[in-house]
Amino acid sequence: MNNRKRMGIALSAVLLLSIVVSACGTKSTETTKVRIGEVTRSIFYAPQYVALSQGFFKDEGLDVELTTTPGGDKTMTALLSNAIDVALVGSETSIYVSQQGSDDPVINFAQLTQTDGTFLVARKKADTFDWKALKGSVFLGQRKGGMPQMAGEFTLKKHNIDPKKDLELIQNIEFANIASAYSSGTGEYVQLFEPQASIVEKEGKGFVVASFGVESGHLPYTVYMTKQSFLKSNAATTQKFTNAIQRAQLWVASKSVDEITTAVLPYFKDIDVGIVKSVVKRYKDQGSFATDGIVDEQEWNNLLDVMASAGELKERVAWKTLVNNSFAEKARTTVKP
Repeated sequence: MNNRKRMGIALSAVLLLSIVVSACGTKSTETTKVRIGEVTRSIFYAPQYVALSQGFFKDEGLDVELTTTPGGDKTMTALLSNAIDVALVGSETSIYVSQQGSDDPVINFAQLTQTDGTFLVARKKADTFDWKALKGSVFLGQRKGGMPQMAGEFTLKKHNIDPKKDLELIQNIEFANIASAYSSGTGEYVQLFEPQASIVEKEGKGFVVASFGVESGHLPYTVYMTKQSFLKSNAATTQKFTNAIQRAQLWVASKSVDEITTAVLPYFKDIDVGIVKSVVKRYKDQGSFATDGIVDEQEWNNLLDVMASAGELKERVAWKTLVNNSFAEKARTTVKP
């Protein structure tokens, strides 16, 4: 064999070896796309925005596309029509789908918030508040059949107030216009989400006097859910998704209000920083942010009680029928802060 041929063979071997070494040292950059439909854009969902801003989804190899699909009906329609993969919405929507009958039920697999997110706002500031003050008043409520209104009615009944007889209940105002209607003079009391409650306070047009979240107890209030068929065919992706959410929940639990505010601020550029901070503190202090994704049976039964009290439950749906905690349980035991 001549020298030129030997040199060619040696060069080829070196080149092949470099390709193999290079391939072994290259980390896969493949990502899986997951489309989330959130029922509204809310600071109430802070852990979700933390998972996005801190790169927790990316660390799991997920490319998350977030879309706001206003209203539970629109969010569920998007999920059922495959316009989104995962819905972030109240657990009651999965029950409504189940009540209508479905061959591919919607399954709750990771809880994000564990209390109602609304507050009672009054015209006058009260050092001590008595729920009896609502009797005979004009109360500006939320949409009939929605979780806020059901939690509101549940709380009123808990304090021996019949929302149909003991006060004038207004429910014909669109969700987006409730705060402005109250600011314009409609109603003596109003049930508001944040940041509207804090904004009304800042404007001096009302004052938070009670929390429906505290009063109505722990509920699977906002949960990630998807169709059973998606869980079966995308189990690995669902686990990665749940891991990212669990990491974000632990992050939120361990960080200060200022740190959380900074992390979520890119998703609320039109809201004053002071308001965002106030809202984060209010939700964090009352334990609204779930620390893991598990929907336990007691929370589920409390939800059913709230729905039954509002007359929105045809029949009780067993916890194990529409809840799959396996992904959240695994995330809780394996994910570290």
